[in-house]
Amino acid sequence: MGNYDAVIIGFGKGGKTLAQELAAAGKRVALIERSEKMFGGTCINVGCIPSKSLVHSAALSRDMGGSFEEKTHRYELAIAEKNKLTAKLRQKNYKKLNDLPNVEIYVGVGSLRDAHTVIVERAGTTDELKTDLIFLNTGASPFIPPIPGLKESKYAYLSETLLDLERLPKRLVIIGGGYIGMEFASMYQNFGSQVTVIQDGPVFLPREDEEIAAAVLQSLRDRGVRVLLSAKTTKVTDMDNHAVLNVTAQDEEVTIQAEAILVATGRRPNVAGLNLEAAGVELTERGAVKTDIHLRTTAPNIWAMGDVTGGLQFTYISLDDYRIVTSAVLGDGSRTTKNRGAVPYSVFLDPPFSRVGLSEKEAGDKGYEIKIMRLPAMAIPKAQVLQKPTGMLKAVIDQRTGQILGAHLFCEESYEMINLIKLAMDAEVPYTVLGNAIYTHPTMSEAFNDLFRG
Repeated sequence: MGNYDAVIIGFGKGGKTLAQELAAAGKRVALIERSEKMFGGTCINVGCIPSKSLVHSAALSRDMGGSFEEKTHRYELAIAEKNKLTAKLRQKNYKKLNDLPNVEIYVGVGSLRDAHTVIVERAGTTDELKTDLIFLNTGASPFIPPIPGLKESKYAYLSETLLDLERLPKRLVIIGGGYIGMEFASMYQNFGSQVTVIQDGPVFLPREDEEIAAAVLQSLRDRGVRVLLSAKTTKVTDMDNHAVLNVTAQDEEVTIQAEAILVATGRRPNVAGLNLEAAGVELTERGAVKTDIHLRTTAPNIWAMGDVTGGLQFTYISLDDYRIVTSAVLGDGSRTTKNRGAVPYSVFLDPPFSRVGLSEKEAGDKGYEIKIMRLPAMAIPKAQVLQKPTGMLKAVIDQRTGQILGAHLFCEESYEMINLIKLAMDAEVPYTVLGNAIYTHPTMSEAFNDLFRG
């Protein structure tokens, strides 16, 4: 039995950063992670960092051309480089916490016996940890739909496992047309795979601005990605060296062959096995941990952070959750989920797509009197320098105040540009501030001079 001031279940972005903060405040902390391969959390091991490493390598490979065997060799080198990177970051994350004198790391499966007792099952032993404070940072896992033959197929992968596939598939089928699916579609098309995306809904990227979604879809198709809308996979059958998918696409039955299938149909909060009910922690209707604006659960001494809360699944949201929890536990509680400002996000396509705030339709539905500003990416000098003129920029402006309600950037380096717009939105300055600013040249951000021209 161990006695701790705080126990954190999950070594993700929020959990590891909170452990350091609590330790710096003089508290004795136990941090539980079920696998040594997940020190640092999803992002650096099986999410953001390894996938973006491969996105970068894929873009380089595309520009080099060559035969499929040459592309396969470059893909194998990219996988090896990605593995080196994640191993280095994983070890760095472990060492940073393990070197702290009042933090103890447990590798095992954590669960709650009650609101003040955490059980850790590890290597045939059971540890009982007593604590005043418990923090849940267990993340989320991919959802596998009940398609006959899919779960049993040796050619089926999740995003985490596909990142470890050492042989480039000649044909890749992606079940799911969401952000993860699109990112992998773009990446593997650049590596040299023939990519087919199967989306069950009739509208591509339904949460996005219709005009921007259409531009993204056209760009993918122009590059050779086959996107099937209103399509449903009804069966998966393994053959000797590939799988066969039976697909109904707009009332037409088709079969598609693939050396690899990516299941990208969403993620669900990791709550199984935590025994939350024993501590009085309730779930939402969608199976996430229920929290208030301070991220406190229905048990007064237990908080939750990151994907397990059912919110936006971004590592920087988990980091901001840490700030909110720290404010509640060590501060004045002034930071909440209600005042974190506009939340930007990027999808690392080629070119990348980034967004913050409202779409044109959302702004209209909320009753704003709006004006729309547009700029084709080809009008940006830096896009011409990079020889990447594909895409467009679109901003939604409040006609009354001149403030930016939302922005949609489908262009090269949009993942950097969107943060400047987020800052302007949080500061509540009019769009003319960005329109009249002085930017270095040639850069992608100087496009704001033209996009926001008054």
